[in-house]
Amino acid sequence: MEESLEQILELSLTLLMLGGAVCACVFKDLLNAVIAAAFVSLMAAILFYFLQAPDVAMAEASIGAALTTAIFVIAIKKTKRVEEE
Repeated sequence: MEESLEQILELSLTLLMLGGAVCACVFKDLLNAVIAAAFVSLMAAILFYFLQAPDVAMAEASIGAALTTAIFVIAIKKTKRVEEE
């Protein structure tokens, strides 16, 4: 019973990652796309934790979800949007 619950959770996280990746590709607004990519990275970190790889999960969460997202958001804020011109 516990094993099937873990498989359902892993499948759910994988489907959420896939949905977030599709959203990141489809969104026209760059900020929304970056947030969707951060969501994918966060889901990957949770999935790594459930797969008994907490060190990889911490690296993915800190670098993938936090640092990369912050760098992208700062870069987007420093550029002009097309709508502003």
